[in-house]
Amino acid sequence: MNNRQLFLQHLAQTTDFPLMIEVEKAEGIYLFGPNGEKYIDLISGIGVSNVGHRHPRVLNAIQEQLDKYLHLMVYGEFVQSPQSLLAKALTDTLPKKLDNVYLVNSGSEAIEGALKLAKRFTGKPKLISCVNAYHGSSHGSLSVGGNEIFKQAYRPLLPGISHINYGEISDLETIDHETAAVLIETVQGEAGIRVANRDYFQALRKRCDQTGTLLILDEVQCGFGRTGKFWAFEHFGIVPDILVCAKGMGGGMPIGAFIANKDVMGVFKNNPILGHITTFGGHPVSSAASLATIQILQEEKLIEQVEEKAELFKTLLVHPAIKGIRNKGLLMAVEFESFDTLKPIIDRAIELGVITDWFLFCDDAMRIAPPLTISKAEIQEACDVILTAIAEFTHLQ
Repeated sequence: MNNRQLFLQHLAQTTDFPLMIEVEKAEGIYLFGPNGEKYIDLISGIGVSNVGHRHPRVLNAIQEQLDKYLHLMVYGEFVQSPQSLLAKALTDTLPKKLDNVYLVNSGSEAIEGALKLAKRFTGKPKLISCVNAYHGSSHGSLSVGGNEIFKQAYRPLLPGISHINYGEISDLETIDHETAAVLIETVQGEAGIRVANRDYFQALRKRCDQTGTLLILDEVQCGFGRTGKFWAFEHFGIVPDILVCAKGMGGGMPIGAFIANKDVMGVFKNNPILGHITTFGGHPVSSAASLATIQILQEEKLIEQVEEKAELFKTLLVHPAIKGIRNKGLLMAVEFESFDTLKPIIDRAIELGVITDWFLFCDDAMRIAPPLTISKAEIQEACDVILTAIAEFTHLQ
């Protein structure tokens, strides 16, 4: 059996129509197939490869750690320098209020930990999230998701959850003194890159303070430089009580975190002890890769280049079929008339060597979120391919 047959027969499938792109190697912004295929990755493995695939400094950090040790003990018991150094580097990017890091394996797991922390610290029962929010697929993270299509087959889910409309200040009155936490994506991702304004976030922070509610910001997609600042909340002049990150955090390795004040995080230590447990969270190899990723973002000035590169995409992607472009930095949604228009364009672009996608809750918009390392020449090349795919489709109409 070849790899494609093995993939279909023995790997659990999540759709009846997987992309089926076979990858033999990846480097920078490119994926390479076994028969000489070459693809520009414009979605970074869905927001993961912010510093590109197999960045040399990430590989070096991984190799150095491989020569020392792999997993030693469940999280939080042994002093492991990759975890400690990463936690320090993360908190150095943040306001002093956020000084304590709990390392986990993924975004979904980080959301689970953040929800538990909020309920344990406040002693309150209610959680609020947003319509068309996406926070993961595990039971708790799915419960706070904001799209019923993905939830209906798994009910009953967690109780005590309500949803507000992202960006609607009037909806903030839903937050009351029984609300443990409001969980919100700083930039809504799967809704198709929706960005609320500064006034909204200021009002949200004020309402949470008034009601003794913890504000949890989900920056799983929009953190680690993606929006042109290290953290997306920096655009809006607020500080969350709990910050959640993953995806672009690991330079291609699996890792996530939820970050809070030490006093808040301290409730996990007693009543009961071991209030949150993970075996592989903060794996030393992933932690070493994550530390290298932070250093790359900072030392190679990638974040400072984001806005200029985003503007180049917007300048180049002009066509009557494109209805508009929404973005915050290099987190972009290119809007078309419908999914029926978009899907053949995506398919043709892949055939021509550029990988894009759509969004779970916005299937008329093309996802563009390339590695932040992408060059201006590579942006030009990718946009030329997308415009060619658009032109071919519209010519057939």
